[in-house]
Amino acid sequence: MFDTVVIATDGSESASRAVDVALDVATKFDADVHALYVVDRGDVAASPDELRKDLVDALESAAEDALEDVSERSGRSVTTAVRNGRPGAEITQYVTEVDADVVALGTRGRHGDHGFVLGSVAEAVVRRCDRPVLTVRQLDAAETEAQSV
Repeated sequence: MFDTVVIATDGSESASRAVDVALDVATKFDADVHALYVVDRGDVAASPDELRKDLVDALESAAEDALEDVSERSGRSVTTAVRNGRPGAEITQYVTEVDADVVALGTRGRHGDHGFVLGSVAEAVVRRCDRPVLTVRQLDAAETEAQSV
């Protein structure tokens, strides 16, 4: 049913849970795995000129770390990609380009608690993507504690 799984990650805690779930799906279906990190141009453009290079370097380093984490946890070959742009649009475009059967992502990322149920990136992907979207909710502290008991 699923031959290609795309995991959109930003290295956050909610993305980490999505990685676990997506890798489980990929294993069950013996699917190819793609891991994608999108550097948000808005974050770079909004930064002061004198900090832009440092910010770009930090974001590229974060991308490498997040994609390496997916590859290490996978135990299988993972195709990785870094894109620059608006995350929702870039994720949707990548999914179409690789003809993925499903895309997985966390529902809350680095942008924190801003009152949305899904988070802006997850919502954009759910609304735009013509493939199944697997969203994995970030657990709150009490839920995390309960799981570890």
